[in-house]
Amino acid sequence: MSLSTMYAPDPVSRVGLQSSALLDALHDALVSERRLLDDLIAQMRRQRQAVAADDIQGVDDSTFATHRILATLGQARQRRRQLNVLLGGSEEMTLREVEDLLGDLIDDRFRDARQRLQLAADMLTREVGMNRKLLREALTSTDQHVRTLVGAPSGPSTYASEGIVPPSTGAPRGVLVNRTV
Repeated sequence: MSLSTMYAPDPVSRVGLQSSALLDALHDALVSERRLLDDLIAQMRRQRQAVAADDIQGVDDSTFATHRILATLGQARQRRRQLNVLLGGSEEMTLREVEDLLGDLIDDRFRDARQRLQLAADMLTREVGMNRKLLREALTSTDQHVRTLVGAPSGPSTYASEGIVPPSTGAPRGVLVNRTV
């Protein structure tokens, strides 16, 4: 038996009977998701600090913590999808659609939780963007450093980029590392 057949089709009549329990559960779900996003933001900042300090263990720890938080966030979002269905909507309803669906049943507490969740999501997007840029720059810098140490060409030598074959330098590769040649 599906959830939609267990409840009345009108969300207002169904929520009216269980309003405090369902709305409290929805509010708690939003607050939980926001806390998890705040935790992810903190991990992004820790990761940047670890990269800046060349702390490989710190980067590894922040990456592991990020994966753990993302798994928990997935469970929190599944909980919210289930609440969406119980409220008479679909699993993939946005919070604005939930607010429109429930109309006058939505209070300032819900609106505040929704707004805080959106702000946290926006902040996380910015933090992830900064980390991507920093990690890309760190990888490029490390790649250039290693190429300099081993005497490799500055560009990639495996594949030609855009149909142009890089010229061969003629120098033996790995001269600094392998002195037996």
